[in-house]
Amino acid sequence: MSNNIFLIGLMGAGKTTIGRALAKKLNRPFFDSDHEIEARTGASVSTIFEIEGETSFRKREADTIRELGSQKGIILATGGGAVLHPDTRVFLKETPSVIYLHASISQLLHRTGRDKNRPLLQTADPRRKLEELFLQRDPYYREVADLVIETGNGNLPALVQLIISKLALGTAEHQSVTHQP
Repeated sequence: MSNNIFLIGLMGAGKTTIGRALAKKLNRPFFDSDHEIEARTGASVSTIFEIEGETSFRKREADTIRELGSQKGIILATGGGAVLHPDTRVFLKETPSVIYLHASISQLLHRTGRDKNRPLLQTADPRRKLEELFLQRDPYYREVADLVIETGNGNLPALVQLIISKLALGTAEHQSVTHQP
């Protein structure tokens, strides 16, 4: 497993949490594209959205993902909407280990409900927004993913071990895996 591992999925699916744990277990560098963008710009994702708009943010995000992806042996948690940019989808399709972390809308809402740093969820009906985002993005996630992991009911160490075992076996070719605790 010398290649990069990219984690994709909706906000709250566990990309950052699982990515950090996976990086620690594999002794690899971990990056979160949103955190990298914030560090580079000195502004929050919310502020960038507000000032530049989503289209400009997605371009900035695509550039950051491509730049980080040029490194070897990293684990990268992408932003939930990264797959919306065509350049990012092309790049991810060329990357051997792209893992779609999937969770139910109820689980995502529970995990993101109090987070004020999610600009797309600052709406009167966050559940409806998550449902819309899922309908829009799920086909893109599945298009670029080599492996789909259900994160809703598993514990963190078990999910990390499941990912490692699937990648080590070389079975990460467009498959879906549901973890049962």
